[in-house]
Amino acid sequence: MENKQQRGFGATMLAVAWSFIGLRRRSDFERDVGALRPAYVLAGALIAAGCFIGLLLAAVRMATS
Repeated sequence: MENKQQRGFGATMLAVAWSFIGLRRRSDFERDVGALRPAYVLAGALIAAGCFIGLLLAAVRMATS
């Protein structure tokens, strides 16, 4: 039995975070395929990318000062 219940934004952010660093299990991915909302995934990916870029800019600023 598959659980097709929509997952919330927090669960989506967790799934995006694990996927962003490449440590996502295939079984978790398959479970989330039908349960994650595409708008939440897009928002989560943009937030994660923004945080990553901000972290890189902060590291460069600290290294060059």
